[in-house]
Amino acid sequence: MGKLGWAQSRVLAVLFAEGAASFEDLALNNKLGELKVQVKDAWPNLFRQARFLSAVDFVQADRLRRKVALEMARIFKEVDVLLVPSLRDEQLTITNFTGHPSLTLRAGFVEVSEARSDWAPDPNNPLPKFNPPRRVPHGITILGRLFDDGLIGQVGLALERAFNVVSERPAGF
Repeated sequence: MGKLGWAQSRVLAVLFAEGAASFEDLALNNKLGELKVQVKDAWPNLFRQARFLSAVDFVQADRLRRKVALEMARIFKEVDVLLVPSLRDEQLTITNFTGHPSLTLRAGFVEVSEARSDWAPDPNNPLPKFNPPRRVPHGITILGRLFDDGLIGQVGLALERAFNVVSERPAGF
């Protein structure tokens, strides 16, 4: 969590603790090691680390959650939806933390020569390289007000029509 700001790392601590609670059975039965990716920033290790979160840390982070939710409510008094890059850490952290609905959709395609991951590199499982480059979908994410999923669905449909990529499929799909 070193590259994140203090507030975002506090938010992530709660998200990881909630994830660890969901997968507690795996932890208690020593099965986290059976999950595929075991690098530093992968879920199994985040679940392990979350077990050391103190109650005080959790309460302080939950107080921060309320502040973030109030700020999101203030923002959504001024705008109907937010259009953000697809699956970026900051937006996902906020919406996972506050429960705001989001919709990710294709906006077009890009050529890539190697696979991309937000996780730390795993020397035992390097990401594949592509020769020739592959044409893969590129997306955007729409964030909406709490309990206003219908609006982001309507905006998503309108954008999907405007981007005119619905009928395009990568090879093999």
